[in-house]
This record gives sequence, C-alpha cells and structure tokens, in this order.
Amino acid sequence: MLFMDMLWTDADKAFSDEVRAFLDAELTPEIREAGRWLTSVYGDHELSLAWQKKLHARGWAAPSWPKRYGGAEWSVTQRYIFARERVRAGAPPVSPMGIAMCAPALLGHGTDAQKDYFLPRMLSGEDFWCQGYSEPHAGSDLAPLKMSAVRDGDDFICTGTKIWTTHANMANWIFCLVRTSIHARPQQGITFVLIPMDTPGITVRPIIMTSGEHIQNQIFFDSVRVPVANVVGAIDDGWTVAKYLLEFERGGSAYAPELQVRLERVRELAGPFMADPGFARRVAAAQIRLDVLETYEFQAMATAAKGGRPGLSGSIMKVMGTELSQHITELALEAAGPYGAAFQPQAGMSGGPNQLAQPTGPFYGPRAAAIAPLKYLNDRAGSIYAGSNEIQRNIIAKAGLGL
Repeated sequence: MLFMDMLWTDADKAFSDEVRAFLDAELTPEIREAGRWLTSVYGDHELSLAWQKKLHARGWAAPSWPKRYGGAEWSVTQRYIFARERVRAGAPPVSPMGIAMCAPALLGHGTDAQKDYFLPRMLSGEDFWCQGYSEPHAGSDLAPLKMSAVRDGDDFICTGTKIWTTHANMANWIFCLVRTSIHARPQQGITFVLIPMDTPGITVRPIIMTSGEHIQNQIFFDSVRVPVANVVGAIDDGWTVAKYLLEFERGGSAYAPELQVRLERVRELAGPFMADPGFARRVAAAQIRLDVLETYEFQAMATAAKGGRPGLSGSIMKVMGTELSQHITELALEAAGPYGAAFQPQAGMSGGPNQLAQPTGPFYGPRAAAIAPLKYLNDRAGSIYAGSNEIQRNIIAKAGLGL
C-alpha cells in the first residue's frame, strides 16, 4: 500500500470507486489496448479522441479547469486518483496540447471571447491542437526564435518555420510564438498567436522517427495571414504567456501516478528474476526515488490547488519525472530478458502511423517484454522535450539557488 493511500478520506475512497466503475463501463477493448500497450507519449489519435469524447460526456475531460468552462474542477487528490486508475485500467492519455497546455494560457491571459470560442471546442475534440514553439535554431532556448509576424492592418503576415511539432499532421489549430519586433533583449518582441492549420501558405512535412513512426513534423509558413484578434495576451509580450504555459507543460500534472503503475508492471514482468539481489535492489531504489517524487508532487500540486502556479516546481518535477521514467524503461528492458533484444513494433500501440514495413503475425514472448525496447527508445526524448533537463537545471540553479 502506498503511503498516500493511508491518508485517503472516505470521500476520496468513494471517488476512487466511482472512477473504477466509470472506467469499467466505458473502456472498450480497443481503447483499453491503445492505453495498455502504449509505446510513446501519445496514444493512437482516433482512439484517444474517442476516449476524450467519453470523458467529455461525463464532464471529466478537463480535470483542473473551472466548472464554469466545462471542467471538472477536481481537487489535487481527485486528479491523482484518476491519473493512477486511468493507467491501471489501460485508458490512453488525452492529447495535452489543447486541454492541458493552450487552455491554461487562455484561462490565464485570453479574452472572454477567446475562452468562449476555443475552450468548448477543445473539450469536444472538434479542435485538435499542436504547439509551434521550436525552430531549427531555437529549441530549449526559445528566445532566439525568428518566425516573423508583420502587422498589416487587422492581420499579421507570418513567415518562418517550426520544427518537432507533434501531431501537426492531424491538428486543425496551432498555438505559436512569433517575432513581432526586434529588441536588444531577445525575450522582448515575441507574441503568442493562434493560427488555423488550414490557412493558405501553411505546409506540413513529416519527420519520420527511427522507429518508423510519424508523430513529429516541420511546418513552413509562407506569408500566412492571421487576424490580430488571435493574439493571446499583449502584442510583444508573448514571452510572459509562454513562460506561464511552460510551467504547466513541465509540471502541471503529476508523473508519480503513472510511474507507480509502470514500476508495478516491471515487478510483474520480472517474476522470478525479482529474486536476483542486484535487480531487486535497483527496483527498490527506483521505488524510493518514486516515493520522494510523489511526496514533492503532492506538495507542489497542493500549492497550485490554493491558487498558486507551478513556478519553479515545474522544472523540478520535469527533471525528476522524466529521468525516473527513463530509468524504469531500463529496468523493464532488463526484466524483458532476451525478448527485449528484438524489434517487434507489432506488439505496441504507437502514437502515429508507422512508415516502416510492419512485421506480420504474432510477436515473441510476453507482450510487456516485447514492447519494453520500444518504450525504452521512445522515452529517450523525455529529458529533451519541453525544455531539456540541462536547461531545467539552469533554471533551478538561477531562480531557486541564486547561482
């Protein structure tokens, strides 16, 4: 039993029962498979959207949003309980780009008209979002970004490129950082803007991963006309909005609920191998790190529940969570034994179409063992996306330690 389980109130336990009953009733075998055998950060697009519609019908698609905007307005404890039960039941994650990333930016800095228009469409899945931050010369350090937006009456004319854009091939909206003016300090003169992906002048080109998956893309903007009304926050002050959003991307939700379940599955996969003292010691050490992370996340999210922002804790959670996630994939790969040496993509559920010729027929070994190398390889990106962990350590050193 986890330490936090001992602190649940009767209301928390009743909510946990309610969540389990909902998951049992609403998860189809296809949706459950998409989550249980997930090999990347994102689930199958169509099945994830189907799951989001079920959540939306129950009022659970946006756990942290205020109820006035269609959110569940759950407590920190409720969000933790749902996250853990979701992973245990095999439900896929909902894409975070709209509900968990763009939405907080709109709630914090958007106009009433923007909230009224975009938030309901995010919940229903009618609008599916991608993020336009990184450029070929601006990634973890976004300040040097060059995509320009030149004012032309009531529009901006946007020209430039964005790269490593997840699901740009499926999205119908993108939230972008663009440069609207030049200043000595590169963080100034950046604007946060919302752009429909069907606007003339936008071209999406795939970036195929070594696994064959098409999840990432490069987007080219050639004199794309965007209404000034689509700016979130003030013109030239998009850096303020971007920093606010990144706090939620890096630490707006807890890592521990999913990692607890994944570590439990490593023990199940290892079976008799858990009797090996060296391996058992490494699993125990991972559990200690995970319990520390869980305790920190509860403290950070309790602060957020009182109206605070993730702030520096977002960077801390991102470093701890992604590095521990990678370590758990290493333990799973070791527990998989010889089955972990084979490339068997047919055993997993990827987050995008695979461009490689897919093997047919059965996979070899337990399915959990067959997907271990796929998850291991995909999770290498965890310490890079949303700002590399080196950048996060610099932020912690500067803002937290005064170095």
